[in-house]
Amino acid sequence: MLVAFSVAPSGPESMHEAVAAAVKVVRESGLPNHTDAMFTTIEGEWDEVMDVVKRATEAVGEYGNRVSLVLKADIRPGHTGELTGKVERVEAVLDGSS
Repeated sequence: MLVAFSVAPSGPESMHEAVAAAVKVVRESGLPNHTDAMFTTIEGEWDEVMDVVKRATEAVGEYGNRVSLVLKADIRPGHTGELTGKVERVEAVLDGSS
């Protein structure tokens, strides 16, 4: 499954430090991941992905007393490599090789 999520503290705390704490949890998980300006996307099995999201959310919670979490999931059993595979298929269409 792929999970794209965004997590942020509410309040005057440093947003970039809190987000960095969440991204650190994701990167240390060892799961395939990608972070951009809006979301971090991770790929793995249901339980391992949700555990990482929970721990990343808890890390952000250290920066305030309230946390906002936005999550979107693509649950497709039996498929792996979709973190890059989806983008590669779109790029192939755009460059005319598909």
